[in-house]
Amino acid sequence: MALPTSRVKDSAEITIIPSLCNGCGKCITVCKGFNLKLENNLVEVISSSMFGCVGCGHCMAICPTGAIEINKRETSPKDLFRIPPKEDMADYHQLLSLFQHRRSIREFENREVESDKIDQIISAAKTAPMGIPPSDVHLLVLNGRDKTEQFAKDFSEYLKGIKFITSKFVLGLLRLFSSKETTEMLNEFMKPLYTAYTDEMDKGNNLINYSAPLAIYFYGTPYSDPADPIIAATYAMIAGESLGLGSCMIGGIHPFIQVGKKAKKFREDHKIKYKSREGLFVIFGYPSVKYRYGIKRTFASIIET
Repeated sequence: MALPTSRVKDSAEITIIPSLCNGCGKCITVCKGFNLKLENNLVEVISSSMFGCVGCGHCMAICPTGAIEINKRETSPKDLFRIPPKEDMADYHQLLSLFQHRRSIREFENREVESDKIDQIISAAKTAPMGIPPSDVHLLVLNGRDKTEQFAKDFSEYLKGIKFITSKFVLGLLRLFSSKETTEMLNEFMKPLYTAYTDEMDKGNNLINYSAPLAIYFYGTPYSDPADPIIAATYAMIAGESLGLGSCMIGGIHPFIQVGKKAKKFREDHKIKYKSREGLFVIFGYPSVKYRYGIKRTFASIIET
């Protein structure tokens, strides 16, 4: 049995090189797919396991002698790299300072984001943890103010074509099948957001993506864990901050382009491959504003047991 994704349907293949195996058992300790066993002081592959090998690579990454190779599911020995030394890591205070420095930026200089910085943002986002490898997160990269503005215009026109979703009849019908909280969000957030997006766009005021010089849409597939694109987007946002860029998460586009024939057409027109339970746009650019203070935030609750 293999865990399917949009990219692969089969299990990865585990190869043990007996002449290199010293029987330490580290690979067995970290394999949570229960694919390995120790037999006569040598590691062997179990012929059948619950999910097969998902290709996480833990066993290959921990083996001290290079006795294990993983192939398929978008993983191979050539994907291994040396983990950076501890002295190259940011300590807690440096990391916290980076987090505290970040604020949601929607005001940008008239300056494009360099290609190498876009590559660095994407490289950092690739390191995000994922539910089941290989990652089922897809990216749409709008590189350049002209492209983000055109996307915003197209999205605004698309919204005008589905105006019925904000009608009293539809909202009333949804109220019969939705929770109180969902109904409140539809009436108090989504409906006003729809109006703000379309009306302000007609006035030349882009509240959809703020005409940012760079926007990246992170989305999943019907197979992916809903958290995956959100985590990847967060990694990208923090990477952008480390590169001197301002960023802002834009959550209002994704829900509107998931359901219906027109939504499917919009996705196809903009090379968005799948509808996704969760998805997020992140806009980037060089900030034209500078904040002096941060604002402390809180969680709704923290319960220790």
